[in-house]
Amino acid sequence: MPPIPDHPLRYSLANELHARPFPAMQSPSTVIYLAVKQPREAVHRDRSLDLAHLVALLDRHGAAHPQPGATHHSAQLGRYTLKWEQHTEFVSYTLYGDGVAKRAFDPSDFDIFPAEWLEAAPGQRVTSLMIRILPRPEPKRIKAALKDWFVPESLAVADVLDDSAVVAGDFRIDPAGHMRFALFANAATGSQRIGRLVQRLCEIETYRAMSMLGFSRARDLSRDIGTLDTHLSKMMAEMTSDTIPAEQTLTQLLTVSAELEAMAARSAFRFGATGAYEALVNQRISLLREARHGGFQTFAEFMLRRYEPAMRTVKSTEKRIGTLADRARRGGELLRTRVDVERSAQNQALLASMDRRADQALRLQHTVEGLSVVAISYYAVSLASYLLYPLAQALGQSKGMMTALITLPVVALVWLAIQRVKKKLH
Repeated sequence: MPPIPDHPLRYSLANELHARPFPAMQSPSTVIYLAVKQPREAVHRDRSLDLAHLVALLDRHGAAHPQPGATHHSAQLGRYTLKWEQHTEFVSYTLYGDGVAKRAFDPSDFDIFPAEWLEAAPGQRVTSLMIRILPRPEPKRIKAALKDWFVPESLAVADVLDDSAVVAGDFRIDPAGHMRFALFANAATGSQRIGRLVQRLCEIETYRAMSMLGFSRARDLSRDIGTLDTHLSKMMAEMTSDTIPAEQTLTQLLTVSAELEAMAARSAFRFGATGAYEALVNQRISLLREARHGGFQTFAEFMLRRYEPAMRTVKSTEKRIGTLADRARRGGELLRTRVDVERSAQNQALLASMDRRADQALRLQHTVEGLSVVAISYYAVSLASYLLYPLAQALGQSKGMMTALITLPVVALVWLAIQRVKKKLH
């Protein structure tokens, strides 16, 4: 029996499940992370520019190039291992290497990305991280280190993955322009687990930053939405009065409805992406399996207080646009009904006027027909009289008597002839 044929995408789709494994990291280690996004139309960007920018970095270190059309690649850049990934809207670079600098979060560690290479990036920085991975010391030393490295007011700390490590971060941009995170790993915590934790931290920050783009869009739209809301409410009030013609209000209402539909269309992708990124942020935090460390707030609590209100604003703005569009649509339908009723009344009045005119025309026609009978009869009697005058002399009748005798028959014949013509025309 011949083997069953495989679907042409079977192997490539199965391999995709294993294409992006978690990196294995030791303690102590240093992690440098960068995410780059084009400012406009990032989904439809020229992705070959992303690859070209990656190749320029690899060439500086003599590293192997990725395959054409690749969406992920790993390479060794000096003492660092590079993990490059191409996402729907952005590109991420993760560099990690053994050991840490004496100075915590030393900005010089980021120099692995050359300044001229960063300037040539096909996009803008969405976020950049520096993660310091250390063996887990006693709680007092952790507390002292966190006090030196982070802003206490916004610091989030948690025991994660069944107390196998402590992660901390304040989600603030330091003077060098980077976010800072610290990871204190237990001695028994394996390199794969540390790699997963680092990956989660990078994803939480990146997806948080990407979702906040929707908040920025919502804030920019708030003034325009308020103006349209006021204008729409004013027009709704005008609908209840007869001061402004319904056709004029309908035209204005259609303009507002078109503006709202255009606004919704322009914002649909950004708001939809924001919802997706928010879900990813919450999912990644839940995967940390947090437990409270000391008296610090957890990452979930930080997001609930600082991040969730922004996401609610995005959802509220999206819902408000939809609500206004529905109001404008319903108002347009009501106005169109009102205009149709008014036009129907006008048409009925016009038809009544036409009926009156038709009745007048009919009566005028009857009058004309009567006059026509009289006129034709007059000429017919005159002609008949001329024809019968000789016969009148022979019969001994006067001309007047002969004319009187033929008048009624001639008029009757003329009337019958006209009725016959009318019947044929109808």
